[in-house]
Amino acid sequence: MIRVGLTSFKEHDKLTGKKNNTLFEYGAFLPLVELDTAYYGIPRKTSVEKWIQEVPDSFRFVVKAYQGISGQGNWQDYYQSEEEMIDKFLDVMKPMSDAGKLFCFLIQFPASFKCTKESVAYLRKLHAWFKGLPVAIELRDYSWYSENYLERTHDFMRRAQFSLAIIDEPQLLNATVPRDLFITNEAFTLFRFHGRNVQGWQANDADWRKKRTLYRYSEEELEELAQEIIALQDETQEIGIIFNNNSGGDAAENALALQRILGLKPEGLNPTQIDLF
Repeated sequence: MIRVGLTSFKEHDKLTGKKNNTLFEYGAFLPLVELDTAYYGIPRKTSVEKWIQEVPDSFRFVVKAYQGISGQGNWQDYYQSEEEMIDKFLDVMKPMSDAGKLFCFLIQFPASFKCTKESVAYLRKLHAWFKGLPVAIELRDYSWYSENYLERTHDFMRRAQFSLAIIDEPQLLNATVPRDLFITNEAFTLFRFHGRNVQGWQANDADWRKKRTLYRYSEEELEELAQEIIALQDETQEIGIIFNNNSGGDAAENALALQRILGLKPEGLNPTQIDLF
């Protein structure tokens, strides 16, 4: 099964015509969403339970793991140990997993997380902590994809049962990661599309975050991505596709266009406001 979705459910006015959508409203258009809320702070369990109640049975969540788990942010200010942090995160997210609505946890590492013995050792710890749970890993440093390490990166991810996220982003020599079309988990695979804004990706001013994802995929580019997705469909049971190119509000229209190109017609979504009357 292929599901297409967006980062966040709130900001996509191209779906509803509103600047801020509810999750219920979002769930009338797309069957997948990436929740970044937990990255900035582990939410209350009641919030997780509310999210579950607002979406239909066929809906799935990609949950971006708390920044302390990916080595960003000072988790020591809130937790006594890494184990306490992980236990808290997994306990809060348990209702989503139990309800069968978790597509995967996404652990997105910064570019400073390079291919070293220390990094591999930490990935092994993650494997133990998240054992039995679906985890996608996004690596943002080229060293993991270099000629010397790529085969070993693939082998490690496969043995750990991590899904190495397939990333589309600007291609800058040895500075960004390639669109590596290699499946490391037969159960599920996560694609994340950041856009191809080369100049914006290199911005380092106060608005760099917005400039990075300021991009609209053309119909031709979406056709190309669709063919790559279709080619991998037999290698993995579930495919999740997240568009993160929303600085200019383009993600929603790109996601709906890709659904059309792939011939997807999600069933069992929430009713739209028009359907309610």
